Amino acid sequence: MDPIPSPLDPIEVRVIQLFALVSEALAGATEALLGNDASTGSAVVEGDQFVDDLTAEVELMVWRQIDDQRTPNASMRHLVGILLILPELERSGDLAEHIAQRAVTNLGAEMSPLSRGITQRMAEVAIGMWRDAADAYADRTARSVSLHEDDEEIDILHDRLIGEIATETMPTAIGAQVTLVARFYERLGDHAVNLARRIEMLHHLKTPD
Repeated sequence: MDPIPSPLDPIEVRVIQLFALVSEALAGATEALLGNDASTGSAVVEGDQFVDDLTAEVELMVWRQIDDQRTPNASMRHLVGILLILPELERSGDLAEHIAQRAVTNLGAEMSPLSRGITQRMAEVAIGMWRDAADAYADRTARSVSLHEDDEEIDILHDRLIGEIATETMPTAIGAQVTLVARFYERLGDHAVNLARRIEMLHHLKTPD
């Protein structure tokens, strides 16, 4: 016999979709930035509206379930947890959009070779972190320790990139934009860690009704 569908299932599907969308946006923004691909950058920028719309849709669905007096207590706690996760996802989508916006202006072509190399590594780590965070949500697994270690690497790379900018190997205006890009990747790593922690809380708080 097939299991009875849970009223949370449509919400879960959309949250998993949001994780995938942010991961894809981050990968696309990086490809656009370092590949000097303005068209891909523009597509990522345009796609951010869908992330915003889907986030708003999920939030509305969650509140409807919370207002439903038939919703069990364990599900209620889970719903509140999703409300805490949604802003992290939306902000991370915005950060990927900010990176893509720099790709549209062809910033990657103006970066020094070393800054491009450091940015590439930051992006690789950040993309891996986001895929791990998505898997953690889908599988309800603990990933915060490994993600914290990856986040430390991003912080180190961020400092190296800022040091490269300080050497003035790039025009000041370009250096200022690269500084922002470094900050965007750093924040994406922070959001992935925060999400992993919240996902672990969801797992531990979920108790039978």
